[in-house]
Amino acid sequence: MDFSNLVERYFALWNEPDATRRAAAIGVLFVADATYTDPLADVAGHSGLAALVTGVREKFPGLVFRPTGLVDGHHDIVRFGWQLVPAEGGEPVVVGFDVARVAADGRIRAVYGFLDRVPG
Repeated sequence: MDFSNLVERYFALWNEPDATRRAAAIGVLFVADATYTDPLADVAGHSGLAALVTGVREKFPGLVFRPTGLVDGHHDIVRFGWQLVPAEGGEPVVVGFDVARVAADGRIRAVYGFLDRVPG
């Protein structure tokens, strides 16, 4: 499995400004009943994922997700670090890492997010 490509597409989805293209990307990248869980969110399905991504983009306008470190995976599990940073560069506002389970068809089944630094 090409975990690096999967994670690259995951970041592209989070950084996509157009809601219609985001929804299409969610349909391609995630199984229909996929889940996303972190300390601030617990959603399921394509509509739940779309609402989550839209909400984060609205809360942090002008910021983008950037990968940190290496993509590390085995079997059907991948982990990767990330930062939410100003698009033009600067200090990260949020820092964390995600662990994802991947279905046999290469789509994401579940994401478990961990937040290492969040705004006060």
